[in-house]
Amino acid sequence: MMVTVAPFEPVGEGPIAAPTRALQLANFVVFQAAWFAAVLSAAHRIPLWGTACVIAAIAWHLGMSARPALEARLVAIACLIGFLVESGVAWQGHVRYPSGQPDPHLAPYWMVALWGLLAIALNVTLRWLKRRPGLAAALGAILGPASFASGVRLGGAQFVDTLPALLTLAFSWALLMPALMWLSDRFDGVVLPAPAPERARA
Repeated sequence: MMVTVAPFEPVGEGPIAAPTRALQLANFVVFQAAWFAAVLSAAHRIPLWGTACVIAAIAWHLGMSARPALEARLVAIACLIGFLVESGVAWQGHVRYPSGQPDPHLAPYWMVALWGLLAIALNVTLRWLKRRPGLAAALGAILGPASFASGVRLGGAQFVDTLPALLTLAFSWALLMPALMWLSDRFDGVVLPAPAPERARA
């Protein structure tokens, strides 16, 4: 079923400048559905299915964006960061994955896809975190490990050394979340920029 919502709402007398609540709700639902699909398919050793769901969610988001090329760049950058970060976690040996990992020292491809999925929320449901680096760091340190632990409980991964893994994740996300919000501010393709004010006629 295709989700269709009005993507933007006007702010004051200016142009389209903010995602509507309907889009924010749809974004949240699509994000959660794709996240569960990716984790559960990895747990059942069919990670391609979940990755396809994530790709479909990203495609939906790009279709709803005012400037999809900017959002696509943000998704690509997030995937690159995710590959490096998750490969570092895998290299430490604190975490094991049941599937989707061609090399045990590299990130599973479905985990990299999840970073792209996170990117579609940055300028929509997580938009309120923009220019709040302290809060973004605090939430990243808490919610990053919590999200990973949820994936472990669902069978998408296994902790080899739980405490070191959680500490590494907390430290990493405390740095990464403000950085991702900074990037989202520079690659904001969800809304249209305000036009330059017209010069007064002489």
